[in-house]
Amino acid sequence: MVQQDYRSRSIQEHFVRQAQSHQPAYRFAGDSIQDWEAWQRELHPRVLKTLGTLPAKAKPSTQLVAEWYADGLIKQKLSFYVEDGLSVYALVFRPAEASGRLPAILCCHGHGPYGKDAVMGDRGSPEREAHINTLNYDYGLQMAKAGYVTMAIDWRGFGERNDRLPPFSHQSDDPRDLCNLHFLRASLMGQTLLGLHLHDASCAIDVLCGLPFVDPNRLGVMGLSFGGTMATWIALSDERIKAADVIGYSDRFADFAMRDNNFCGSQMTPGLFALCDVPDLQGLIAPRPLLIEIAVHDRCFGVDSAMSCYKALESIYAAAGAATHLEIDLFEGGHAWGGNLSVAFFNKHL
Repeated sequence: MVQQDYRSRSIQEHFVRQAQSHQPAYRFAGDSIQDWEAWQRELHPRVLKTLGTLPAKAKPSTQLVAEWYADGLIKQKLSFYVEDGLSVYALVFRPAEASGRLPAILCCHGHGPYGKDAVMGDRGSPEREAHINTLNYDYGLQMAKAGYVTMAIDWRGFGERNDRLPPFSHQSDDPRDLCNLHFLRASLMGQTLLGLHLHDASCAIDVLCGLPFVDPNRLGVMGLSFGGTMATWIALSDERIKAADVIGYSDRFADFAMRDNNFCGSQMTPGLFALCDVPDLQGLIAPRPLLIEIAVHDRCFGVDSAMSCYKALESIYAAAGAATHLEIDLFEGGHAWGGNLSVAFFNKHL
């Protein structure tokens, strides 16, 4: 009787082995602008199709909740509907002394308990202070101080849209990941949670474009970690975005998703890895300017895999004739916003 290796019964090991040998159908392998154009033409609509059915947008109805002055900025809290019966809060900051229409950046939060508030610099408790300081997380505040209009909203299940926090407190003792639960709920409706996040982002961009102090032709996006996922997808799906800063989201699906289990229902769509890998997704942003930030000691996305992702992305931008529009900030530190090149990058391109 032959004794089987215990690993032959491991579903985790099986997925890892599959992923290591898997070749996505549209992994970029060209070297000319004609190759890139054909690849983008084929892949882009297929990637968007994985997002599922998107909801209809609600009629525009932005309300000013509050306005105050701090940090040399005019700060606003807005409310608007993204679907019939479903609203979201946004924080919008702008330099108080600026005049005319300014470039704007949609600042995407990542995982964590504070949603949009942390990236906009709300240090209302010692816990929030530590959270922001550890990740250098308040890029929404810092970029506003650098001269930009910045906006952040809560993605579904985060911040003021977290059903387990007041005023809701639904199933507050449920230990399961809300991203995964909302992904399953959306799937029942033929939707994806990532698609719903992108719908909300599109509504937020609509609002940004309608603000009298925003130049709608100079819009950027940035985000850390899951916020980097969102920045990637927002840029590849919305041509109004002219430049993107993706922070701490360079890796390979075979590594961070299949091997490390470092993903959730907010970051995946059905069949995505069958089509492409992360550098391909980011390559769909080309030829628009893209800054990739990689931390040498990032424990969420290892530097070896992150650099493998970036090297593949370089080949896509080169084939697109846009090599000078791709930049990298490889910095000493952990999973955080480097903050070394962002201002100069957006100044150049917005």
